[in-house]
Amino acid sequence: MCSEQLFNGKTLDRLREEFPILRTIEARQETTWINDRKLPFAQALAECSLTMEDVLDASDRLDRFADYFRTAFPETEKTGGILESPMQPIPRMQAALEEAYGVSIPGKLWIKLDSHLPISGSIKARGGIYEVLKTAEDIAIRHGLLHPGDPYRVFDSQAFREVFSRYSIAVGSTGNLGLSIGIMSARLGFQVTVHMSADARQWKKDMLRSKGVTVVEYESDYSVAVEQGRRDAQGNPYCHFVDDENSQTLFLGYSVAALRLKKQLEENHIVVDRNNPLMVYLPCGVGGGPGGVAFGLKMVFGDAVHCFFAEPTHSCCMMLGMATGLNNEICVQDLGVDNLTIADGLAVGRASSFVGKVMSPFMSGCYSISDDRMSALLARLADAEGIYLEPSALAGMYGPVLASGDGACRDYADRISGGEPGRITHLVWATGGSMVPAGEMEKYYAAGKKLTESA
Repeated sequence: MCSEQLFNGKTLDRLREEFPILRTIEARQETTWINDRKLPFAQALAECSLTMEDVLDASDRLDRFADYFRTAFPETEKTGGILESPMQPIPRMQAALEEAYGVSIPGKLWIKLDSHLPISGSIKARGGIYEVLKTAEDIAIRHGLLHPGDPYRVFDSQAFREVFSRYSIAVGSTGNLGLSIGIMSARLGFQVTVHMSADARQWKKDMLRSKGVTVVEYESDYSVAVEQGRRDAQGNPYCHFVDDENSQTLFLGYSVAALRLKKQLEENHIVVDRNNPLMVYLPCGVGGGPGGVAFGLKMVFGDAVHCFFAEPTHSCCMMLGMATGLNNEICVQDLGVDNLTIADGLAVGRASSFVGKVMSPFMSGCYSISDDRMSALLARLADAEGIYLEPSALAGMYGPVLASGDGACRDYADRISGGEPGRITHLVWATGGSMVPAGEMEKYYAAGKKLTESA
């Protein structure tokens, strides 16, 4: 860390004066940041280059591939080839949170189980798989293999695989995005390389290699893996690099989740409007996944939905970037924060500039959470509901506690509910965990259980 380093012409000392939250981030303390740049939905949308039409286009493309999924991945047959996760109430966890933290969480607490999405078992199955599919569709059309009206199950054929084998796909990842890109690309017939950061779990590397994916390991963090992957792909017209930091395609793939959630809310007779707001808590790493989901939610629900990014105290890059307005021009390491966390999917020191800029007028805020708290929440959820998630997926679980306790998030909840917090629906977005090997999950659970017993 260099004290003379300038950030948009300002020193760190000047930034600390302008944005006191930097001192909290430096101290690795849990904190909440309410976005003072948030605009009314209509105004925010007018400033955005993306629209609902972009979300619907992505949704239509995924629908076209439904027949392919039913053929290539039989586990999707029961959903008609649609990759979607369940949403359910978690009343026992709600009671456990109230008891553990001494709060009252009005109304029902719900969880969105992207941890149980088919094929790759995490939220990354949305954007990652979507970008691979769009790439495959573009190549198939360019080679004259695909014509209007063709059933998309033809993608699961030797003719298509032979063409795709001439192309390669690369990505930089902390783990879950690599899984979704690797599994999907290999199944279609692409050559695949996943550049993985030091914090990626060994079982994820092993699984990818078992699918025929080339895994390149780095001793550095996520940003280095992405940069090296991007550099290797440059200048190769037959290599498509999935850029988690900047990809609009990834972002729109994630956004489709909002259309599916709307239907699930309606099926559960949950009203979402200005008088009945929806608060959504999304674990955040570089920002593509949660940003895309939040964008879709804003397109569907407008001012009635309020989205918060949840990040580890050692890796809260999105909070840092959005609070200062510097986005990717500053990283947590610039503050002397180490970016080391048990939440490997969130171990990102520098946020996406694309997501930060697009979502700045839409997001309600961010909060940070300690590793110990994520670990304890993992065990509490397992005990209360029998749902086992990886540590990063628990970052969102603390949101309803913050909205019901004391502090900035509670003040925000009171404001949007007109002082009637029972009108709020709280939704925790669970981002991964169903593919974690049993032995690994037992270790996660044991560590969390020890913390709950000593609390």
